[in-house]
Amino acid sequence: MSRNSQTHNEIRLTVLLFASYAEAIGAASVGVTLVEGSTVDDLLATVRQLAAGKALPPAAVAVNCEYATREQRLKPGDEVAIIPPVAGG
Repeated sequence: MSRNSQTHNEIRLTVLLFASYAEAIGAASVGVTLVEGSTVDDLLATVRQLAAGKALPPAAVAVNCEYATREQRLKPGDEVAIIPPVAGG
């Protein structure tokens, strides 16, 4: 069986974007489809691709209103927010 004919379960998530991430992508949220078993790190890589090469700072990620590690696996229905560092004066 070829790799292209294999079926993988996918999860679709809505990702809330803030500050530089929202500006780079041009939206406050974005829909992302990932392969089941994907991690927060996989999600960040996908979102960075949507930014079309724009430089983005490292960011914290919250899943279901709690900060998540990069290794945390995502599940269908998770609420995800990408929160870049805040600077102030």
